[in-house]
Amino acid sequence: MPLLTVQDLRKSYGTRIVLDGVSFAVEEGERVGFIGVNGSGKSTLFRIVAGVEGREGGTIALRRDATVGYLAQEPEFGEAESIRSAVAAGRPALGAALVAWQEVARRLAEPGADHDRLLARQAELSAEIERLGGWDWEHRVEAMLTRLGIAEPDRPVAGLSGGERKRVALARVLLATPDLLLLDEPTNHLDADTVLFLEEYLESYPGAVMLITHDRYVLDRVVDRMIEVAAGRLTSYDGAYQEYLQAKAEEAERLGIEDEKRRKLIAKELDWVRRSPPARTGKPRARIQRLEALREQQRQRRMQRPRELSAIAPPAPRLGRTVLELHHVTKAYGERVLIRDFSTILRAGERIGIIGPNGAGKTTLLKIILGQEPADAGEIVLGENTRIAYFDQTRSDLDPETSVYDAVAGTDWVTVGGRRVHLRSYLEDFLFPAPVQQQKVASLSGGERNRLLLAKLLLQESNLLILDEPTNDLDLVTLRALESVLADYAGAVLVATHDRFFLDKVATALFVFEGDGVVHRHEGGYELYRRLRAEREAAERAAREEREARERQRTRRPAAPGATGARDAGKRLTWKEARELEGLEERILAAEAERDALAARLGDPALYAGDGAEVARLTAEYDAAVARVDALYARWAELEEKANG
Repeated sequence: MPLLTVQDLRKSYGTRIVLDGVSFAVEEGERVGFIGVNGSGKSTLFRIVAGVEGREGGTIALRRDATVGYLAQEPEFGEAESIRSAVAAGRPALGAALVAWQEVARRLAEPGADHDRLLARQAELSAEIERLGGWDWEHRVEAMLTRLGIAEPDRPVAGLSGGERKRVALARVLLATPDLLLLDEPTNHLDADTVLFLEEYLESYPGAVMLITHDRYVLDRVVDRMIEVAAGRLTSYDGAYQEYLQAKAEEAERLGIEDEKRRKLIAKELDWVRRSPPARTGKPRARIQRLEALREQQRQRRMQRPRELSAIAPPAPRLGRTVLELHHVTKAYGERVLIRDFSTILRAGERIGIIGPNGAGKTTLLKIILGQEPADAGEIVLGENTRIAYFDQTRSDLDPETSVYDAVAGTDWVTVGGRRVHLRSYLEDFLFPAPVQQQKVASLSGGERNRLLLAKLLLQESNLLILDEPTNDLDLVTLRALESVLADYAGAVLVATHDRFFLDKVATALFVFEGDGVVHRHEGGYELYRRLRAEREAAERAAREEREARERQRTRRPAAPGATGARDAGKRLTWKEARELEGLEERILAAEAERDALAARLGDPALYAGDGAEVARLTAEYDAAVARVDALYARWAELEEKANG
């Protein structure tokens, strides 16, 4: 029996049908990814399954005693709650049992306490706590909050930003470990390292997962099945994101063939109708009706297909020799240094991704470049021909009381790709149909507002795009369109985002915020950066462990009076091996010095302003140096083991 079964589910808002009799099932332990354009009904479906929104028809059956946990896009809390109590609310029975056990423990210490009764009660509570998850609950809460980047857990929820509230809600639902986990855009407001943690957590999650996310790496590595939501219907595809893309490509090819056949048949029928205007009775009437039926079939097929966004890169005025230069820029707030002595040069055609933990200073750097914040030290140089278009993650450039139509341009006609088009048609290309264009901006979802802001941005004449978290809340259709626009854009791009897939497709280089004010430039996308960082950390960890092992070995085996370790080892080694062991420590130290010198050069931001071939050469030398150090340590361990018999 499936964990969840949904049959003939129906939901509409006014005349707009969101879910038109949809059915699906989720098996125990299955991980299902839901995709579709913003406004297609994904979040509505999740709210209905979670029981927080009603439906107009259909049934929802859940396995008996199964629990459901739901992460909303905009989570709600009691304003008097602290972070810790808000997270504990995910396991109310366990939290209540722990509080009760602590109360019994307090009363046992009081004079005249009824020890027999209280001890019996304490034993009952101990068994209940063990059944509900054990005594490590507080430790698990602390560990989860730390991993999600949430500090000071006794702070009130009321004072948190939207991103922090989302992470607290994520901690709450993950720690509750329900049988069915409903996650609506869980990666929003998470930095890349935290998204990687969530990805690994979900891979090993024991229950079933229903997931809405635009993070394609998460979809590709976590889910077993994809469900596409479009035109009120659901279409299921076996496999992860890569298999979904393959199936869509095959489907598009098949539909293209079918559409061509139908187009030819319609053309043939239309030709007959045009050639025979007088013959409007009897059998000819049937052929006319057949033509109308074919046209209706074609229209229905178009309506049922997922909509695709059509966007064109904006014109980019010619850039001069200087686009943007940063010279020794420093920025701090009190004792907290965000940027320390950062220098770099941005060239025409470069697309730079800016990454780092939340609060590291990415937005601050963009505001310094825009002149909205002053630097404490250093110089910002903009080229004379540089024209900036800015995407603000707060969407402050959109008036919520303005209509969608009026928010984009102050004219009925706009120029797109050198062609004059009506604004209504332009907005339809951005998936805003005519009725929606008359709605207020305030009525749009977060993803739809981001899409509207992009439509406005791409009408501006610019040669430097500065984008602050443009991927938050965007659906995959819009993300793919944005990636295509940036790939074709003739100017330069600075984009702060946590979307790893987006960075790997778009970025030619990265500005990496490492913490404590350290910002360096890395050539290439996120996956290359992550691999090199992992290799460097592994090498440093191995070297540290080897040094500690050598120190322990020396402590355990003090040299005999008048004899060196190598001479003592010579009793078990050949004369040649003893000489080799005697000189190994010096060789290891020299190899480590060479490796560390190369690491220091690779960590110098100035290196990445020069020739990319030099970066590649030094990276190869560094990898070879790490391998030499590892080989020398392995040989040292082998000879030591032989010497010790």
